[in-house]
Amino acid sequence: MSDNGTDNRIMSNGSVADMNRYKRGYIAVDLDNIVFNMKQMKANVSEAARMIAVIKADGYGHGSIPIAKALQHYDFMYGFAVATQEEAVELLNAGITLPVFILGYTFPYAYEEMASRGIEPAVFRYDMVEQMALAARKVGRTMRVHIKVDTGMGRIGIVPDESGLAFVEKVMQTEGLEIAGIFSHFARADEKDKSSARKQLTCFQAFINKTEQQLGLKGILRHCANSAGILELPESSLDAVRAGITMYGLKPSEEIDTQALSLKPALSFYSTVVFVKELPAGCPVSYGGTYVTEGNTKIATIPIGYGDGYPRSLSGKGYVLIRGRKAPIIGRVCMDQMMVDVTNIEGASDGDRVTLIGRDGEEVISADFLGELSGRFNYELVCDLGKRIPRLYTGFSIS
Repeated sequence: MSDNGTDNRIMSNGSVADMNRYKRGYIAVDLDNIVFNMKQMKANVSEAARMIAVIKADGYGHGSIPIAKALQHYDFMYGFAVATQEEAVELLNAGITLPVFILGYTFPYAYEEMASRGIEPAVFRYDMVEQMALAARKVGRTMRVHIKVDTGMGRIGIVPDESGLAFVEKVMQTEGLEIAGIFSHFARADEKDKSSARKQLTCFQAFINKTEQQLGLKGILRHCANSAGILELPESSLDAVRAGITMYGLKPSEEIDTQALSLKPALSFYSTVVFVKELPAGCPVSYGGTYVTEGNTKIATIPIGYGDGYPRSLSGKGYVLIRGRKAPIIGRVCMDQMMVDVTNIEGASDGDRVTLIGRDGEEVISADFLGELSGRFNYELVCDLGKRIPRLYTGFSIS
């Protein structure tokens, strides 16, 4: 929560007044870019395939509720995918009306609320089948579930063999449950070599064919494609695709080319210079004295640190943008502050805007680049951006 009691994840407007109010740091999210990216991906899959927007982890740090509100009115949307029951309830409480589907395991304490509110969970264990059905009957509702099939991820899911068919048949015969979909997940679709992903797709298609032919299971949502599958395996479209990292304009991996779809990054991160000073040679900077000035050095302090999710691993090797120029990080990134060298940036002074992620003039720092430089990757970087940094939204109205 911010100091004025508002939820930083659902702040809107992005006005100059808001930007001035949050000069310590704010994250700008362009909802129009997210919609654009979804439309670009929709054009790259089969006409019949519907889109599932993956907005777990608060929309990969971008804000799940504003994103859902921006997307839910489009005809190509099936709904939204999250990781937990709590994330699903948050969306429903915000007025989201499209189906909300949970990708992973859900615990029995949540089943009654999930059934009563129409949340669609994954199912892959017999005890889940029994407990979900009991909860659904107790509240007088039918719970729509998605059967998870493990075709090579080695994580959760039924095995696509005769035991798996028996499980599907059990779900079909269980009062209180309705199969809304059946799905799998690619483990290596983000690699240039697609042989592993194609093997998984073939396995999944063979299994769902058996469920149709042997069990008569038809008319459900079949989905397998993740972001990399959407971009480079259009044959994996089936009935729906799950758009994750690419919805935010970021790469699934360095081996995937996103240029063909002209995806646009949705997130930028800004702060402000709060103090500029000059130090002579021989002065240590920040904790541990890992950096010592070699000559007269002009240093700017920025009130952002690893407590805000900015990677401490960028100490001594990252940089920010000030007045369209690169300002190297010197010394260790602190919990709430960091220092940069502005010796070669003419006129750098208190109050200057700092770009941590985004564009300033001709220079750009992308989340893809920053993730790689920090020793993380882009998913982790944006997910870890702290909740004390307000999100300001531009583009689609979220009112």
